[in-house]
Amino acid sequence: MRLRALLDTPTLGLRLLGGEDELDRTVRGVMTTDLRDPSRYLSGGELVLTGLAWRREAEDSERFVRILAAAGVAGLAAGEAELGAVPDDLVQACVRHRLPLFSVVEDVSFASITEHVVRQVSSERAGDLAAVVDRHRRLMTGPAGGGPEVVLDLLGSDLDLRAWVLSPTGRQIAGSTLADAGPELPGGLGARLAGEHLAAARAGRPGPHRVTLDGVTYSLFPVRRDGRAPRETLLSDWLLAVEADAGDWPEERLDLLHGVTQLIAVERDRRDAARTVRRRLAQEILELVQTGAPPAEIAARLRVAAPVLLPGPVTAPHWQIVVASVEWGGGEAPGGAVAQSLLEEVLVDPGTFGPEPADRIAVAHTGDEAVALVPLPAVPDESTDSPASGLHAADLLTVIAEPLGRGLADDGRLTVGVSAAVHSAEGLRGALEEARHARRVAAARPGLVCAAGHEELASHVLLLPFVPDDVRRAFTARLLDPLRDYDRRHRAELIPTLEAFLDCDGSWTRCATRLHLHVNTLRYRVGRIEQLTGRDLSRLEDKLDFFLALRMS
Repeated sequence: MRLRALLDTPTLGLRLLGGEDELDRTVRGVMTTDLRDPSRYLSGGELVLTGLAWRREAEDSERFVRILAAAGVAGLAAGEAELGAVPDDLVQACVRHRLPLFSVVEDVSFASITEHVVRQVSSERAGDLAAVVDRHRRLMTGPAGGGPEVVLDLLGSDLDLRAWVLSPTGRQIAGSTLADAGPELPGGLGARLAGEHLAAARAGRPGPHRVTLDGVTYSLFPVRRDGRAPRETLLSDWLLAVEADAGDWPEERLDLLHGVTQLIAVERDRRDAARTVRRRLAQEILELVQTGAPPAEIAARLRVAAPVLLPGPVTAPHWQIVVASVEWGGGEAPGGAVAQSLLEEVLVDPGTFGPEPADRIAVAHTGDEAVALVPLPAVPDESTDSPASGLHAADLLTVIAEPLGRGLADDGRLTVGVSAAVHSAEGLRGALEEARHARRVAAARPGLVCAAGHEELASHVLLLPFVPDDVRRAFTARLLDPLRDYDRRHRAELIPTLEAFLDCDGSWTRCATRLHLHVNTLRYRVGRIEQLTGRDLSRLEDKLDFFLALRMS
């Protein structure tokens, strides 16, 4: 805005005392001060408001105005409340230094002037930034491309807004690169913001969603892609998190941020397009594996996939399979495409596999299921048959459970299975079946987001989720109900004794020490357990039955 515009606003109560030839100066901000030397707080272009408390004698005016002129301020407005009128020595000093001077009547507050200037300057900055954003959109949609960091830098430099682009799990995809923008979001904060966004979107609340975490307010803007139903992209859409409360923003600024999200969506579509080759490779390999193609044919496709999925020369990579399924309530459409996008986002999260995040995962989908082909570099200095460590279900669950659970709400589920790492094409079919079986184990567990890994398939606990409920109830009742009834009548603690005895592998001494009992007391309790159930705890079969009954109860 121009200084001249201030005189055209009668409610501001400004009267020009000098500097009529300088009224076309641009006002870039406003500052209220009564410091004798405010230079350290001035950057140029400000309208300075002062109550004249700094003036002790006439010579002070020359010193004060000289400092303002050197700092490049746009103008000076002096209040009349302190001295009753603006002194002539201040008027003359402003004339000498060509600094426009206004007087402010006593009944107009500096706060009113400040609010007016800030509102005008902010709107103009938003308009200027919108033009820049529009130009950058044309650049990003052109052959040269670009990234969202440039636009986030503009938000920081022109509107003083800190902003980040986050994945549905809270992974930071982009942030401002400005030196004064502060550190990246703490790892846990990104996941919490993503969870709040998914919960609000799942409830159908319109954006931006405003949340306050750790005393700081954030506004969350969805980054939506055109032509897709919200349910199809809910668990895979990015979001723009802005450290500000958008509740009282003018429409112009909200429109600007909407334009920024559209610009970020262009980048998302670009990355999706870059995944086309990897998706096709995964689909071809999956079809070969499922149709029982010869190992040599599968190996040939893996050799083609390795350079695309792994950086640098890799002669013998290992492979891992991750299977995911998204199921919605109410008989909605299959969730395979949702699971595909979700795996592509989740499997590049730092910490889920490998030392560095990389967008090199190949994911195919069919029906309700998505299958990810995860490449792992061969373990150095070891045989090519030795497995790489790779991805673990527990680590994956830690990353996705909290935020994605908020988006699934009460009528959706995400289940994931992870295979062991294999080296050869011959092992890929087994890895696929292993991952699918692990996913079925995860699906048998309670919870909105569940994952299971290959290491769980070698345990007897694997069998428990697949036992029919009525069989489980009958089995546990036959073994444990007599003990529960006895405990209820006599407070004998036979059930805790049985659990401790099995946990100590039948060791009388260790179990007695754990329960703080004499060995003879422990022998009496175990004898009572055997008498009530007709079982013998010295026999392995009976120990195993009791162990399973306790696990299923």
